[in-house]
Amino acid sequence: MNSLEHLAEFESVLENYTPHPDAIKALEKLKLVLLVGPTSSGRNTIINHLLATGAYHSIISDTTRKPRENNGVLEQNGREYWFRPEQEILEDLQKGLFLEAAVIHQQQVSGISLRELQQVLADDKIAINEVQPDGAANVHKYSPDNSIILFVLPPSFDEWMVRMTARGSLPEDEIIRRLESAVTELETALSADYYTFVVNDTFKHTTKQIDEFVRQGVAINQASARICAEELLQEVKAHLAI
Repeated sequence: MNSLEHLAEFESVLENYTPHPDAIKALEKLKLVLLVGPTSSGRNTIINHLLATGAYHSIISDTTRKPRENNGVLEQNGREYWFRPEQEILEDLQKGLFLEAAVIHQQQVSGISLRELQQVLADDKIAINEVQPDGAANVHKYSPDNSIILFVLPPSFDEWMVRMTARGSLPEDEIIRRLESAVTELETALSADYYTFVVNDTFKHTTKQIDEFVRQGVAINQASARICAEELLQEVKAHLAI
């Protein structure tokens, strides 16, 4: 697994992070859709399905982690992520040159750069990306009216565990780390008032739901989706015995 050489410095700069005014100005000009959710909830696949409609433009996040292989295909710089050295990202964060960023599983830092926002502005489409809860909170703080923040849920705990291990076996301590992160993510989302929950039962159905919600304002049933979120949280806690 990846590790962060400058973890303490990243946590320090992100604790009270404020983006550069140019990043906030760029954000105000965008219609932005952000997908939040636990690892292996399917956010990347949903984004790829939405991009295929032609109505969306993917914001490519910067990350400190190394490219990895997914289904036999190695990730490429500028396609899945901008893969950058820790020191470069840390220095840009210290200058406020990210809209948002977060430490993920104590192993990597990823975020949306001002550079990427400026590139997206040239394309007259709906901007879309996946972020961590801290990043979603920052975006909502600076742009509550033109950002849509979705929390993507697996349909059940058992199905989620199948998806989590589908890429290959994970060490038990890594599974525990991801479950612990999910507890924080779910508790954060359930306590906030700016999330729309969506259950990713099948990619075709979920993509259709999200697209109709974003472009046509067709409501997503929040009563049943919140119940799913609450039940998932309780099952994760039971698995962790907390």
